[in-house]
Parts: sequence; C-alpha cells; structure tokens
Amino acid sequence: MMPARLGNYELIGLLGKGGMAEVYRGRARKGVHAGQEFALKRLLPELEKDPEALTRFGSEADLSRFLEHPNIVRVHEVGLDGDAYYMVMELVEGRDVGQVIRRCRKKNVPWPIDFAVYLTQTLLEALSYAHSLRGPTGKPLGIVHCDIGPSNFFVSRTGELKLGDFGVARLLMDGGAKELMGKPYYLSPEALEGHISPAVDLWAATVMFYELLTLQRPFTGNFPDDVFEKIRRQQYTPVREVRPDISPELELVLERAFAPTPEERFASAREYADALTGLYDERVGTPLAISSVVRGLFAEPT
Repeated sequence: MMPARLGNYELIGLLGKGGMAEVYRGRARKGVHAGQEFALKRLLPELEKDPEALTRFGSEADLSRFLEHPNIVRVHEVGLDGDAYYMVMELVEGRDVGQVIRRCRKKNVPWPIDFAVYLTQTLLEALSYAHSLRGPTGKPLGIVHCDIGPSNFFVSRTGELKLGDFGVARLLMDGGAKELMGKPYYLSPEALEGHISPAVDLWAATVMFYELLTLQRPFTGNFPDDVFEKIRRQQYTPVREVRPDISPELELVLERAFAPTPEERFASAREYADALTGLYDERVGTPLAISSVVRGLFAEPT
C-alpha cells in the first residue's frame, strides 16, 4: 500500500519501482516549496534494515548532493520518516529514452539522426561534468555512473534532457568496487573483467547511441553469457548496414567508441562530445524539437 505521506510531502502516486527503491510523485505540504511537486525515491520497506541496501542508498544520496548540472536530475534533500529513508528529487515530466526507442520501434518510425546525435552529446556533457567533479577539498571524486542506459536518461515535456539514477555509481578515489554492476547489454569488455573507470560510461553511452540510430541493441543474446561473448568480440552489425543514411564521419565515431580497449577509444567524455560537434544540424537537433516529437509519439489518437 502506498503511504499517504513522507515527511513534508503528500504522496500522489507511484511513478516506478526497482530492485531497491520505489519512486513516488509527491507534493510539498508547507515551507518555501509548498504546493510544488517532486519525485520521492524511497528505499523499499523490506530493505530498511538491510545494511548493504542502507549503505548503497546513503551513498547515492551523499553523491547526488554534489551534482549540480542542468542535464542531471537534481536531489533537493534527503530525509528519514520513521524507518523510511527517502530522497526528494526534481520531477522530470516526460519520457525516458528507453520508452522513446520502444515507441519508435512499435510504430516503425526511425528516430531522426540529428536528434540521436544531440541526445548523445548532451549525455556526454553530463558525464564529462560528473567524471571531472571535485570534492570540497579539491580532490577529484572519480565518479563513474556505472548504469548508463536509455531508462536513466529523460526527455521532459519542455525539452529538458536529464541523466538520473546514480544508485550504483562508484567513487574511484575510495577504491570503487569490482563487482559487476549495470545492465548486461551496456557493459564494456573491461567492465566484464571487473575494471571500472569512466570508460565504462562512455561505452554504455555508445550502446545507447547505437540504439537511438537503429532502434535495436548492438549486442544481443538469449542469455547474459551470450551477450557478454559478443561484447568481448565486438560482434555487432555495423551501424550503416542498419541505417544507410548515417554519414561515414558518424560511423567512424561509433567505430572508435566501440574499439576493443579504452586506449583505442575516446579518452574522455569531453573528447567524445567534441567529436560529435558538426555531425548534426543544430537547427534540427534541439530540445524543443525533440520534446515535440516525443509528445507526438505518445499522443493518443482522437
């Protein structure tokens, strides 16, 4: 049953539920934000006494408060109501990129190339910020998102593009973590071997980029091990075989981003984002144009 409220927030409805948390739409009851709506991420009740879950949720909350970027979902506050731990985040009214891809596939409508390039460049801008962020002492935090994918990148109704869910992010300055994290289809070859670095986020961004361009995943299989084997071998259909109207220059960017080792790929999210400059029409690839098309995709027939 959905609780009536969390702290200062009246809960209006359930937005989604995952393995660790559920997200509600909530409205502030009083204070400077009275009447405003937010997304409230609450640790699942059955995990409220789980030390590992509490540590992960607390780490996400602590990390998220460092992140202030126009393309990253902002965390406003963290609270405890009885035994319920929760985060209050900005509410992104719109769709995630995974929903957009599935809708395009269902309608057999290709996603415009200019939109795909712009979305990917924006994601890389957000990653460049996160990867280079420094803590209060000036030392690099070494943030790696570790779960980049279409379901964690959002297009709002007003054209805002937002990266969310730093729930499995790693801080390399603290030694990070070696366990396999993230969704199987988006793991890089080195991530499969337990090596975590910003390169794993860039690889996952490339998988999402390929999906936006082709409406299909580059590495597939009936079981995770089948997918992992194709990732290790870089066994995927070249993007121009699926989408012939992609320019040779854009194909070269994707080929480099899918190179076998991090040393052969782009050295940083900044370099990768810069490589996409000039490869799309900035008059077409705009937030408002993208949001308009997304609204059209999900419009109910009259």
